[in-house]
Amino acid sequence: MFRSSVTRAARAVNPANPSIASLRTLATAAAPSSTASPSPVSSSTRSHKILVVGGGSAGLNVSHQLLRTGQFTQDDIAIIDPAEWHHYQPGWTLVGGGVKTKEELRRPLPGLLDPKLKLYGQAVDSFTPEQNTVTLANGDRLGYEQLIVVPGIHVNFNSIRGLPEALADPNSLVSSIYGYEHVDKVYRTLQKLKSGKALFTQPAGVLKCAGAPQKIMWLALDHWKQAGLYDPSNPSKSAINISFATGLPAMFGVPKYSASLEALRQERGVEGLFQHDLVAVEGNTATFAKVDGSGAQVQREFDLLHVVPKMGPHAFVKNSPLADAAGFVDVDNATTQHKKFKNVWSIGDASSLPTSKTAAAVIAEAPVMVRNLLRAAEGKAPDAEYDGYTSCPLTTEYGKVLLAEFKYAGVPKETFGSLFGIDQATPRKAFWQLKKNFFPWVYYNNMVKGTWAGPKGWIR
Repeated sequence: MFRSSVTRAARAVNPANPSIASLRTLATAAAPSSTASPSPVSSSTRSHKILVVGGGSAGLNVSHQLLRTGQFTQDDIAIIDPAEWHHYQPGWTLVGGGVKTKEELRRPLPGLLDPKLKLYGQAVDSFTPEQNTVTLANGDRLGYEQLIVVPGIHVNFNSIRGLPEALADPNSLVSSIYGYEHVDKVYRTLQKLKSGKALFTQPAGVLKCAGAPQKIMWLALDHWKQAGLYDPSNPSKSAINISFATGLPAMFGVPKYSASLEALRQERGVEGLFQHDLVAVEGNTATFAKVDGSGAQVQREFDLLHVVPKMGPHAFVKNSPLADAAGFVDVDNATTQHKKFKNVWSIGDASSLPTSKTAAAVIAEAPVMVRNLLRAAEGKAPDAEYDGYTSCPLTTEYGKVLLAEFKYAGVPKETFGSLFGIDQATPRKAFWQLKKNFFPWVYYNNMVKGTWAGPKGWIR
């Protein structure tokens, strides 16, 4: 029930029909067939039984799950990640809303690793799956028996012309919750705005946590309402006017929750600008490309702008033999095993799995991948299947959260609905306590240690 360190909007895809994700890039070296024996690793290459690319939510979770099986000893499992810090990014919405500080939501990455895990503090340069090796940015080569590729997703602030400069300007009321460096600027801009037009954006295409762009908008609306600057019953007469510009044709990718959020939008007087994709920021003008096929551009003036940049796969993944046509690691929708290289695995934001990119998805994906990897290492066929479960706790005001939970094809799969018969599309105070207090606690105490399975509880 978390969003990840890295979300693709949910797509209505049948997991039994992987044809959409089966295309591959052609700008890489030819790969061997899935039945070919892998080339031996050079004796000069340092090797590990399992090599994990990425020390984010997925990387830490699966590494510790594997270690806890008792089948691996010192340095059998290695993690590659150049990051100094590990961030609980689901909490950045609360930072933007003034509820938490960004400093309390991060930990030094090395301190989160079990001592039996080996950490390489380097970036990845390239993959050579034909030889079972990964080349690091410093030129070192690492060999593996099994490879797990979970580096997350790239947040590209340069994808919107003028955005980096606007974010860096301390006097501008342009901000974003998608980045540690400036997430704390968000609340300052909310406090500064006393009148004018507030504009919140969501890009077309892939992103982390498809609900986050509007989560901060609902908190901002509530902040201004409490300050007497916004009256949902009479928005046209309020000091502040609020607009939500999204690349989607609706408020959310799952029909059930989209209907509830649309009702909230209309009830609270928020202007909806659908199929509007932000492409440039210049002064107090935002330029959008219409994604309705018209090719038109629209300009809107603003006094406050919250921006969600475009996102996509990291270049070292996109340009590798592991990628599909979209640049994500090309894995089976059910087993998480690579479609061509059978000792390669991926879950989370870097994978081609057609579900929302959240940490909640990782929690459901990880046990499936761990079981199937261990079976594959023994020469057995994978037998565990991931159903696409993911979750998005949508803050709709201070003190209330709409808890969206769903699986492949946008089918609701609600934990509390099945247990207690409640409708999770209705915002509730209890869900706010989960979002604000329980989720951050369980994340660092259990999730990154591989002992939390979300709706299924703790893993022994």
